[in-house]
Amino acid sequence: MPELPDRAYGGPEGETDAERRRRRARFLRELAEARALRDRVQPRRAKVARLRHAMRMRTFRW
Repeated sequence: MPELPDRAYGGPEGETDAERRRRRARFLRELAEARALRDRVQPRRAKVARLRHAMRMRTFRW
Protein backbone atom coordinates (compact mmCIF):
# COMPACT_ATOMS: atom_id res chain seq x y z
CA MET A 1 0.00 0.00 0.00
CA PRO A 2 1.39 3.45 -0.81
CA GLU A 3 2.43 5.72 2.03
CA LEU A 4 -0.07 8.51 2.62
CA PRO A 5 1.11 12.09 2.98
CA ASP A 6 0.89 13.73 6.43
CA ARG A 7 -2.19 15.73 5.49
CA ALA A 8 -4.11 12.52 4.69
CA TYR A 9 -4.93 12.15 8.40
CA GLY A 10 -5.56 15.85 8.95
CA GLY A 11 -2.22 16.65 10.55
CA PRO A 12 -0.24 19.82 9.93
CA GLU A 13 2.15 19.98 6.99
CA GLY A 14 5.64 18.72 7.70
CA GLU A 15 4.71 16.86 10.88
CA THR A 16 6.80 13.76 11.52
CA ASP A 17 5.50 10.40 12.70
CA ALA A 18 7.20 10.93 16.06
CA GLU A 19 5.40 14.25 16.57
CA ARG A 20 2.08 12.69 15.61
CA ARG A 21 2.66 9.81 18.04
CA ARG A 22 3.54 12.27 20.83
CA ARG A 23 0.37 14.28 20.14
CA ARG A 24 -1.69 11.10 20.11
CA ALA A 25 -0.13 9.84 23.36
CA ARG A 26 -0.82 13.18 25.04
CA PHE A 27 -4.43 13.11 23.81
CA LEU A 28 -4.95 9.57 25.10
CA ARG A 29 -3.42 10.47 28.49
CA GLU A 30 -5.73 13.49 28.79
CA LEU A 31 -8.72 11.39 27.75
CA ALA A 32 -7.94 8.77 30.40
CA GLU A 33 -7.51 11.51 32.99
CA ALA A 34 -10.88 13.06 32.04
CA ARG A 35 -12.58 9.66 32.30
CA ALA A 36 -11.02 9.04 35.70
CA LEU A 37 -12.20 12.46 36.90
CA ARG A 38 -15.72 11.76 35.63
CA ASP A 39 -15.70 8.41 37.43
CA ARG A 40 -14.70 10.09 40.69
CA VAL A 41 -17.31 12.83 40.31
CA GLN A 42 -20.14 10.49 39.28
CA PRO A 43 -19.49 7.18 41.07
CA ARG A 44 -22.97 5.74 40.47
CA ARG A 45 -22.79 6.35 36.73
CA ALA A 46 -19.29 4.87 36.68
CA LYS A 47 -20.48 1.74 38.49
CA VAL A 48 -23.37 1.30 36.04
CA ALA A 49 -20.98 1.76 33.10
CA ARG A 50 -18.62 -0.87 34.57
CA LEU A 51 -21.49 -3.33 35.04
CA ARG A 52 -22.71 -2.75 31.48
CA HIS A 53 -19.23 -3.25 30.12
CA ALA A 54 -18.82 -6.47 32.11
CA MET A 55 -22.16 -7.75 30.77
CA ARG A 56 -21.08 -6.93 27.21
CA MET A 57 -17.82 -8.77 27.73
CA ARG A 58 -19.58 -11.83 29.17
CA THR A 59 -22.02 -12.07 26.27
CA PHE A 60 -19.42 -11.34 23.56
CA ARG A 61 -18.69 -14.36 21.38
CA TRP A 62 -15.06 -14.85 20.38
